[in-house]
Amino acid sequence: MQDNQTVSKPLGEAISNYTRTQAINDGLLIDVSDTARKAGFCWPVAMTSRAWADCVAWTAADNHRKTWQDENCRLWEVLVMAYKAIQCSPDKPQIKYNLERIPRFSRNSVARLTTLKVVSESSDDGKSVVTIMLPQEDSL
Repeated sequence: MQDNQTVSKPLGEAISNYTRTQAINDGLLIDVSDTARKAGFCWPVAMTSRAWADCVAWTAADNHRKTWQDENCRLWEVLVMAYKAIQCSPDKPQIKYNLERIPRFSRNSVARLTTLKVVSESSDDGKSVVTIMLPQEDSL
C-alpha cells in the first residue's frame, strides 16, 4: 500500500528544457515584437524561421528576379492578418488564417494563398506570448 504522496513527475526529471529565449537566440524563432506592437499586439510575438522564410524573407536578388517587395511590408501583412484572425476568434489558443504572398522560389510573381497558424501560449516565465508558424509546425 502506498502512502498519500502524489507523484508530481511520473516520468522523472526533464532531460532538458529548451526555452523560447534559446530558440530566438538559435534562430529557430524570430522575434517580431516591435513591429507586432504597431500592428496591435500587446504580447511578445515571434515567428518560426520556416514561416519567416515562406512569408516574409525577401532579398535584393528577389527584387531583381521577380518584383519589388520589402520584408517590412511582407511582415506587416503577416502580422495584421494574424491580429485580425485573433479578433475574430479571441478565445481560441490556436487559429489558422490565410494570406496571399508571392513565394520567393516560384517561377512567377503571382501571389498565392498560404495558411499560417497563430498560437497563444505561455513563455518561459509564464507570461503570455504569441507564435506565428506554418500549420504543420508545433510550438516549442
